[in-house]
Amino acid sequence: MDINTFRGLATVFAFIAFISICLWAYSKQRKKDFDDAANLPFADDKPSSDGESQ
Repeated sequence: MDINTFRGLATVFAFIAFISICLWAYSKQRKKDFDDAANLPFADDKPSSDGESQ
């Protein structure tokens, strides 16, 4: 085995990892978790009761 064999195996491993991450990120099981995380910046916003805008 020479260095080119290891480079080829590393390329195949990186491709498999990339495809796995894409499948994980776009799976329907993760959609609710990602939607909840996307709304976190708005969770601490409280409407002011005195009517003044900030």
